[in-house]
Amino acid sequence: MALLMEPGAEPLTESEQADLAGIAAIKEAAAREYKEQGNQFVRMGRKHYAEAVSCYTKAIAQMEPLSSLDAADASILFANRAHVNLLLGNYRRSLDDAEQAIRLSPSSVKAYYRAVKAALALDLLPDAASFCRRGLEQDPANEELKKLLAQVDAKLGEQERQRAKVAQAIASAKDLAAAMEKRGVKLGKAAYQELTGVKKPKLDEQGVLHWPVLLLYPKVMSSDFIEDFPETDTLSPHLDVMFSESSPPLPWDENHAYTRDAIELYYQAPVGGSK
Repeated sequence: MALLMEPGAEPLTESEQADLAGIAAIKEAAAREYKEQGNQFVRMGRKHYAEAVSCYTKAIAQMEPLSSLDAADASILFANRAHVNLLLGNYRRSLDDAEQAIRLSPSSVKAYYRAVKAALALDLLPDAASFCRRGLEQDPANEELKKLLAQVDAKLGEQERQRAKVAQAIASAKDLAAAMEKRGVKLGKAAYQELTGVKKPKLDEQGVLHWPVLLLYPKVMSSDFIEDFPETDTLSPHLDVMFSESSPPLPWDENHAYTRDAIELYYQAPVGGSK
């Protein structure tokens, strides 16, 4: 009997061949039945998706080992299971199933579509783009794949822009650190951020450092803030403008005591020679 044959052995007698044909027919019928049950569970809604996956898995098991004659049918089963895993959020399993469906049937547009969706969910953008293009080779007019490809290309473009932005920020930070080291400048803990916000020094294209500068008037509990103060500037021109005779008095200077001639300016520096 064919049931007692050694694995890999070829049937020799007509009886053995008939037995194998009968077994194959039974397994094929079982696979079809499990497939239909799986489809029915999908139609019944999300609560039954796990049962649908189980049915498709059983159907696939009935078709193993796969032959070239079974490839198209098996591809549909893998594509169906990929679809349900996609709905369940099992994106890695969905992608694995979709890829297997494509291997079995390279013309399966549904398998490419599901592979794209799963790859997108996993943020595998180059893979998603590849599946889109391969699917469009099979069906150039497929609007869904065209939309997905546009979406993937947009994400890839944004990803590249973000990489360039990060690279530029890192390069700028390194240049700034080198400029400060060259000048012997050491930064301490940020102070007065409630008055200045998160303002940081920067290095311009000419290699000039620009600093945020806070002017404090402790007697009147007030302040002024200069957001961009080049290291090549001095404070005198700023004070000339702020406290010139032609400028209106500051709102908090009711007695007009703060004039250009009366102002004395001090700056705070840490002990030890650091600026």
